[in-house]
Amino acid sequence: MIKVQGGIGVKSYIGKRIATGILTIIFSFCITFFLIRYAPGNPMKVLAGTDNPNLELIEHLTIKYGLDKPIPVQFVNYVKNILKGDLGHSYMSNEPVTKLIKEKVFPTILLTLTSSILAVVVGTFLGVYAARKVGTIFDRVMCGISYFIDATPGFWLGLIFILIFASTFKILPTSGMYDLRIEKQGFAHVLDVIKHMILPVSTLTIIQIPLYFRISRSSVLQTMSEDFIMTLRATGMKESQIFNKYVLRNAIIPTITMFSLSLAFTISGVALIEIVFAWPGMGRLIMDAIMKRDYPLLTGIYLTISISICIVMIITDIVYAIVDPRIRLE
Repeated sequence: MIKVQGGIGVKSYIGKRIATGILTIIFSFCITFFLIRYAPGNPMKVLAGTDNPNLELIEHLTIKYGLDKPIPVQFVNYVKNILKGDLGHSYMSNEPVTKLIKEKVFPTILLTLTSSILAVVVGTFLGVYAARKVGTIFDRVMCGISYFIDATPGFWLGLIFILIFASTFKILPTSGMYDLRIEKQGFAHVLDVIKHMILPVSTLTIIQIPLYFRISRSSVLQTMSEDFIMTLRATGMKESQIFNKYVLRNAIIPTITMFSLSLAFTISGVALIEIVFAWPGMGRLIMDAIMKRDYPLLTGIYLTISISICIVMIITDIVYAIVDPRIRLE
């Protein structure tokens, strides 16, 4: 069983992390609630129409949605509804916020989780290999490529992929999650979704690889320069055994950190890519909610993001304790 400093068990440690996560969610929710409502713009004017707004309609909608009350009163009422499991209804679609988020969160998770896993595997492998071949042509070329990709905007790379593979060669679809013209079922539907995922996943994977490449490369080089590695070499231990048992295990922790942060922010971090490929995910939903000042939808989305970040951070802390026994947290 994992032990932490002072003899405290893993259950107590997880309990403290969960309590901290809950407090973080509450604090984040309070901040975002007030920031959204104090920001410039009136959602009722957007809803009533900006070309020829009807003042009576705006007043009616303001009273209907409770926006005529002071913001602290709105906050108390909203918290009461949350405790009942109600995130409210979208101003624009008049649909439950929970339903809208459920419809959009799976496509985003499917897209970003796939690309993040591919990026961390490929980037870490290349970084570790480059560290072992430091100073060689491969190492210098890969470092140059990583800086070049880092300077490339993701949306531009996506547009180039569409131009080449969809418009020129016509071998991949340009947008969407599946073909709306032909209804497919079963395995054929799965293949259709995979085909539509190739371009957006490739774009997201390529722009993330340099990050994992540099982190893993620098971590391996730093660990290999530590005194305990020189001591192990002096004992006559094989280089491959030192690398696999000690270097790699110590160097992989920063990669785990970055991977967890990447997963935590996937829901809100791919808006531009989703727009380029017309992917029906959370990114487009966030952008629409911001443009239309949809308070309930924005609040529900940010609450979902806060919860996802805290869950991933708790899992990351637990993985730390498993991967590196030297980590002792009070």
